[in-house]
Amino acid sequence: MSAPPDTPTRSDAGPADLALCRSAVWEALALGFRPPAAETVARLASPEGAGGLAAIADVLDAAAGSGLAPLTRALAGETSVEALRVAHGRLFGHTARGEAPPYETEYGEESLFEPQRELADLGAFFRAFGLRLDPGARERPDHIACECEFLLVLARKEAHALKTGDAAMLAATCRATRLFLRDHPGRWAPGFGTKLGRLDPDGFYGALGRLLAAFVAAECRRVDVAAGPEFLRLRPAAPDATPMACGPLAAAPEP
Repeated sequence: MSAPPDTPTRSDAGPADLALCRSAVWEALALGFRPPAAETVARLASPEGAGGLAAIADVLDAAAGSGLAPLTRALAGETSVEALRVAHGRLFGHTARGEAPPYETEYGEESLFEPQRELADLGAFFRAFGLRLDPGARERPDHIACECEFLLVLARKEAHALKTGDAAMLAATCRATRLFLRDHPGRWAPGFGTKLGRLDPDGFYGALGRLLAAFVAAECRRVDVAAGPEFLRLRPAAPDATPMACGPLAAAPEP
């Protein structure tokens, strides 16, 4: 992911610049957790792509001391899409129950209704900002890539509100970011990312998991909510349950 030419420096980044930098990290995470493609290598796993993302992370590190830049540089290394596909299949599987399920509702205590409540709450967040799930791409809304994509949209809207002086939009996006982190990725993404780091210690997805865990923890600190634990329990498998299949978030229009 090459840094755009107008990426702010460590010393001149204002609030809108920082929001755009956060959006770039969310975008990278969303891309990284989707099924691998040539874009994954070009924007994340290549030295140039990882270096560009590290330049963006460096701006955030200067503002908050979050230590993200070294984690983004660690993404570089694997340049074969096929090798990434093999690792993706091993870790995430072709159902929800791979070695490291990338779905929020696969984690937590046993409950008949909790997963349905979580999925409904995700849908309510998306609808509140005029977003819809693409019916053409079958994926569940609790996939980590979908949740990162929603936070990408919120960060871009926050940057736009800061640039235009839209106080109402700024308040709405900041509140939604805090609540969404508190109720969704903030609870499970640190543990999920840490687990990936253990399962794939020297690979791309291990590096991506460590970046996810660190960035979500940093974002939770920024908005003053508690981050989830490093170790998570999987919900007991329900063999007769059919998971809800939905498409990822459609591309959001410019605010």
